Amino acid sequence: MTTNRNRRFGVSALSFAVSLALTGSLASAQVIAEEQQVEQKENIEKIAVLGTRAAPRSIGDSPVPIDIISSDDLKKNGSTDMIDMLVTSVPSFNSRAQPISDAATLVRPVNLRGLPSDSTLVLVNGKRRHRASVIAFQGGGINDGAQGPDISVIPSAALKQVEVLRDGAAAQYGSDAIAGVMNFVLNDSADGGSITVSQGEYYEGDGATTTIDGNIGLPLTDSGFVNLSVQYKNADATSRSVQRPDAANLITQGNTDVNDPAQVWGNPEINDDYSFFLNSGFDINDSAHLYAFGNLSSRDVVGGFYYRNPHNRGNVYSEDEGKTLLVGAVNGDQSTCDIVPIPKIDTDGDGIPDVDGNVLTSPEYLAMLADPNCFSMNQIRPGGYTPQFAGTVEDQSFFAGIKGNMGEWNYDFSAGTGSNKSTFSLKNSLNPSLGLDTPTDFETGAYEQVETTVNVDFSRFVNIGSLEDVSFATGFEWREESFEITQGEEASWVAGPYAEQGFNIGSHGFKGFGPEAAGKNSRHNIGIYTDVEAYIGEDWLVGAALRYEDFSTFGDTLNYKLTAQYAATDELSFRASHSTGFRAPTVGQENVVNTQTSIVEGDLIQTFIAPPTDPLAAFYGGEVLEPEESVSYALGAVFEHEGFFLTVDYYNIEVTGRIAQSSQIEVEAKDYDALRAAGVEFPELIQGVTYYTNDFDTTTQGVDIVGSYDTNLLSGDAKFSLAYGWTDTSVDKFDPETTDEGKVRRLEDGIPAHRATLTWAQSWDKLSMSLRGNYFGEYYATHADDTSDWGSEVADAAVTVDLEVSYMVLEGLTLSVGANNLFDQKAQELKDGTQGELGAVYYESGPFDYNGGFYYGRINYRF
Repeated sequence: MTTNRNRRFGVSALSFAVSLALTGSLASAQVIAEEQQVEQKENIEKIAVLGTRAAPRSIGDSPVPIDIISSDDLKKNGSTDMIDMLVTSVPSFNSRAQPISDAATLVRPVNLRGLPSDSTLVLVNGKRRHRASVIAFQGGGINDGAQGPDISVIPSAALKQVEVLRDGAAAQYGSDAIAGVMNFVLNDSADGGSITVSQGEYYEGDGATTTIDGNIGLPLTDSGFVNLSVQYKNADATSRSVQRPDAANLITQGNTDVNDPAQVWGNPEINDDYSFFLNSGFDINDSAHLYAFGNLSSRDVVGGFYYRNPHNRGNVYSEDEGKTLLVGAVNGDQSTCDIVPIPKIDTDGDGIPDVDGNVLTSPEYLAMLADPNCFSMNQIRPGGYTPQFAGTVEDQSFFAGIKGNMGEWNYDFSAGTGSNKSTFSLKNSLNPSLGLDTPTDFETGAYEQVETTVNVDFSRFVNIGSLEDVSFATGFEWREESFEITQGEEASWVAGPYAEQGFNIGSHGFKGFGPEAAGKNSRHNIGIYTDVEAYIGEDWLVGAALRYEDFSTFGDTLNYKLTAQYAATDELSFRASHSTGFRAPTVGQENVVNTQTSIVEGDLIQTFIAPPTDPLAAFYGGEVLEPEESVSYALGAVFEHEGFFLTVDYYNIEVTGRIAQSSQIEVEAKDYDALRAAGVEFPELIQGVTYYTNDFDTTTQGVDIVGSYDTNLLSGDAKFSLAYGWTDTSVDKFDPETTDEGKVRRLEDGIPAHRATLTWAQSWDKLSMSLRGNYFGEYYATHADDTSDWGSEVADAAVTVDLEVSYMVLEGLTLSVGANNLFDQKAQELKDGTQGELGAVYYESGPFDYNGGFYYGRINYRF
């Protein structure tokens, strides 16, 4: 049996080889007495090498499940987006495309173990990563309203490995760690480097993507290093669209200003997407080490919106669902303008008009044009219009610190700041309340998230009674975060002279942020933790963590975690954990203001998103947000024998007071007077309102199975890897006033209950191959955010296959070709009666890319 000492060294290094599993800071992973430092460093180096090669992928000597994915393994993928890379590597990690999803198009939300993106804490080099400024207003059910970090800015070239802790860890790291923790370990090489160029596109012939990335390690004298990485990418848009029936009819009736297709469902266009990462370290002496790391990133994204029909779009073209045009009067008296009816035509000969005619050629419309006092928005956009939503996302961070030892104590002092800013614009739109003087392109404002963190961590070994070398860690964290809304240009938010005549206020589709919305809100908090772990005899490893946090906005919280692992034999061990946790509402969720266009039973609804304490939200039940609270249990087993490795882990997470965006609440005419009295302007132009609320309780349970087997096969080296995840979420309690049944079902069944990947990696001297099968179980498919029977159904299970083949042409020069979704497995098509109704072919809520097969080539040179 492995000795107590060697087992302890392995756990201390692995416990966050990166300190994820057992302690609250990176410094804890280096806990050891001065006379044992050399032995520990050797163990850490061996572990780091194994981690980089992803063998094993999941750490066995840990009481909680950890996946380690090397940078090389991440790159065996046609996509260069970090999110797509992780989806194929971690069993319970999911994401989906965001074709028409407002700000979620700019920053794709993800989920781990069936919980939203802001329930997973993201670290870089063991330090808390700031969250994105984008809030996923249409994030796909689970992520509706989530505000998590943007991990897509992290290029694989900058990484040594990624570690994923699949266990609640709020007692160790604080808020956001309910589902788990992801740590991105930056490349720390002091020499060598690489240059990679990749190019690919979809089988359909669109979405061409070009990526160039590079990395170089440089010595900083003999005592340190500077490692630099950069990635630059451009990606064309895709379209999986059909012409909408209403747009096709308009063309048939002679309206030549309608595009074909009028509305596009597809990936957004991404331009000038670059990321620069710096990682550095310097040994001052044998007991002190300086480090610094950070990034600068930016990208421009242009996505689509819904088509605005020139006959019936409410408060733009009509007020009576397309029976007559909305006609404005320059003199302010609409009674001086004649009514313009929309002509109706009988196309099937049954005597009943069934489609619209062309209002542009009707006598009433032509008479209206001849009257200088009267106008309609058809004069600017006669074929209707489809706004284009654009944004620039800028992300930056910098952390610096010093760590080392003072006698028997290890320390780590660090401070850092990070920011993420999203600047929005809207093209091909209108501010109808400005009448014919409206511009068509708008700068609508910006969101910015800024976070500053200071950490002080200590750790050492202590003796407690008969227990020797008990690992003890403690520390302090101070953090401040702010969320700022920058005002857009006046035309994007102003209520023009025709608002009182029923014309919509602000840039239509995404109203600009006005002076009432602009401003900066912030909060700060402190956290204090302590963490211990010890071996009891040769076979039992036990640990406990306790963390206290106090927030300036809502008060304090105390959380704990207990872990245990029992080594039954040299090959088999059992592990368990129990913890409480919390997730604080983000400053953005407490204060965000926005408008969004949603689909309800096929109709477009303009919804206003208000802070929960805003007069409009408060009128319909909004209250001050409280933190979510969670209780987690986990039980697992680890088996290792020669080249075979297997972990099986069950988890159960109960979350109470879960924060989410409410369903759309209709603003009714009977409430107009009361809303005006409360200070709400033009309530008659607001169709619906949503706000953030502690709306429901959930229980999420699941099983993760991770296995690998190394062997000799076909005169080469082979590795077979399995990652399987079963996830089940049930909504235990919800408020039917703010959450409808469709939203509940989407939370429970919106992602497949069963997900699996099986990978065969084969290598010879110069040739290597990676073949991966991906299984996606049944799920509740919805079209955009429509959870009605009109736009949803249960989607079938599907399998996709990925293949990559690489050949080393010269020493250091490797050519690779491959395909994601090799056999072009189609996504779930919209059911009969809805396909094409909104210009789409597939449900966009699916778990894999609805764009189909993607082929690519890559050249990599290492030096």
